[in-house]
Amino acid sequence: MKRPVWILVFVVSLLGTGFDLFGQDPAIGRLTPVNAPNTVSAGTRFVIGLRDNLSTKDAKNGDRFHARTLEPLATSNGAVLLAGLEVRGHIDRVEAARKTGRARLWLTFDEIRTPAGWSPLIADLVDIPGVHSVRVDYDREGEIEARTSKHQQEAEAAAAGAFVGAAPGVAAHNGKDAAMGAAAGAAMAFMASSGLGQELTLSRDTKLEIILDRPLYVSRF
Repeated sequence: MKRPVWILVFVVSLLGTGFDLFGQDPAIGRLTPVNAPNTVSAGTRFVIGLRDNLSTKDAKNGDRFHARTLEPLATSNGAVLLAGLEVRGHIDRVEAARKTGRARLWLTFDEIRTPAGWSPLIADLVDIPGVHSVRVDYDREGEIEARTSKHQQEAEAAAAGAFVGAAPGVAAHNGKDAAMGAAAGAAMAFMASSGLGQELTLSRDTKLEIILDRPLYVSRF
C-alpha cells in the first residue's frame, strides 16, 4: 500500500514545481502550441510596386495584375521575409471616365509568394505614395479616384476657359457665338481642372501601400 501513496506524492510535487508537462509554460500559466503558426501580423503596412500598367481607359473587371514587395516583412518567430516577394491581384471594379464622368478603380489582392509557397493575401489599399493626381479612399474599400482640384482653382480655370472660348465671337462681333464659345470653354476648363472626363492610369512601378486585414500565414523556414 505504500507504493501508490509514494507515486501520488511524486506527481503532486512535479506539478507544484511547475514542471513542463504537455508543453506548459510556467511563466505565463498557459499551454504553448508546439507548432505555433508563423505569421505576419494583421495591421502590418507595407509597400509593393506594380509590375503592370493599369488604366480605366481599357481595364476590365477581373483583369489580373502583378506586383512585388518593396520592403522586408517581420514574422512572429523573428524571421524576415526579404523584399521582392511576388504578389498577385485583380481589378475588382472599374469605372471609366467616358462612362461615368470620373474615373474610379478598385483593386483586390489575392495571394503572395513566400519562401514556403503561395499564401492567401487579405489586404486593403491605403495609399499611393508619390502620386498626387489620384487619391485613395480607405473607407470606401480602397477606392482609387482622380484627385479633385480646389474650388478656387476650378473657378479660375473656368474663367480662363470662358475668355478663350469667347475670343473668336468677340473678334467677329458676334455676341451669340461669343456666349456659346464662353460656355463651351468654361465647361472644358472645369472638366480638365476637376478631373472629370480624365481616365486614371497607374503606371508600372507605381508604389501601392497596403495593410493586412488578417494575419499572413507562412510556414517555418
